[in-house]
Amino acid sequence: MTSYATSTARSEMSELRRLRSLLPPEMQSWVTVESTSAVNPPLIACEEIGKDQVEVQVDLVRWDQLALDQRNLLFWHEVSRIQNDTIPKDGWEMAALAIGLGGAVGELWVQDGLLLMLALTLCGVSGYRLYKKNNGERILQQAIDADEQAIALATRFGYTLPNAYKSLGSALKALIEQNPKKRQRSRYEARLQALKQSAAKAKAKAKTIRDESI
Repeated sequence: MTSYATSTARSEMSELRRLRSLLPPEMQSWVTVESTSAVNPPLIACEEIGKDQVEVQVDLVRWDQLALDQRNLLFWHEVSRIQNDTIPKDGWEMAALAIGLGGAVGELWVQDGLLLMLALTLCGVSGYRLYKKNNGERILQQAIDADEQAIALATRFGYTLPNAYKSLGSALKALIEQNPKKRQRSRYEARLQALKQSAAKAKAKAKTIRDESI
């Protein structure tokens, strides 16, 4: 039993080191890769852990069930999200909304029109920011953009363009099959459809360039 646990720990550490080696050199000083300790965590996610420090957290039990190329492209997707500055942040919006609502109720009681307007303005600004943050279409577009950038990162690390598309496509298919939540599954399906369209455009562009060079 001890031998098995030791072997598993070594395998996990080896995978974390491998993933760190897939970070672009310019990110290796401020992005870390660790195994997640959360209950029912996502397969892979990013979190700000301090000023100018980001941690990629991986559920290594489920991660190990994917093929190596699938893991690589999903990892580069997260790297791209970091580069695009689209990872979730602990914002001020919820606190501001609570303060604004509390202030509005209080000012209704004391009937101070100016302070009531200020409280309602704070509610409006924070509410709008929360809406933008959690807008489904915006989140999906950010994921599609990160997929495109992950393909570019893969070619930077030696993948051919067709293989990069194929690896990410098969990874998304695996996530669709594994995910029981309809909303999340639909998001993966939309990403896969966008990836297929992008691959078709890249193939047509490569054919045009090849034909022109003949």
